[in-house]
Amino acid sequence: MSGRTTGLTPPEDSKAPVRHPDAPAPGEVLGAHYDHCFGCGDRAGGLGLTTRAAEGVSVTAEFTVRGGHQGAPGLAHGGVLAAALDEALGSLNWLQRVIAVTGRLETDFVRPVPVGAELHLEARVNAVHGRKIYCSATGRIDAPDGPVAVRAQALFIEVRVDHFIENGRAEEIDAALADPDQVKVARAFEVNP
Repeated sequence: MSGRTTGLTPPEDSKAPVRHPDAPAPGEVLGAHYDHCFGCGDRAGGLGLTTRAAEGVSVTAEFTVRGGHQGAPGLAHGGVLAAALDEALGSLNWLQRVIAVTGRLETDFVRPVPVGAELHLEARVNAVHGRKIYCSATGRIDAPDGPVAVRAQALFIEVRVDHFIENGRAEEIDAALADPDQVKVARAFEVNP
């Protein structure tokens, strides 16, 4: 990452992140936070990202680049790669049991990612300062120790569930809130808007 100031450097008085005592155990699959999510949901054309809790306040995730994810012929679209990083970073909020949204995402594209490749992501919270959560992620091609393809730094902002209720489309909000599975209701509103 560059040495320039972008609002992604935690202030000196930031605190170390704390994993919530009820967070999923390392290795546990987090599952989709919302069935219709482009990143982790089970929907046609989406990423279908599979995310697992890791040690500390970190996660790992994988997805396979499919033909519908192309930008240039045979290569993943940069926006799709940024969305995968954003989804993995957003999943970190489940480990802290906070509701937070992406405030800033800075992505470095290191090498092209071919269609058919499996992108292995690792994301972690680096620091917390009030409502601001500073985190980073790396994506590697075809193996957890494969060549680095993408990197990101992000700033998430903790919000209340009202953020989604006031800004989301009423029919989707009402449907999500009406689900009898209260865990699904809570998870539907946990990550990016």
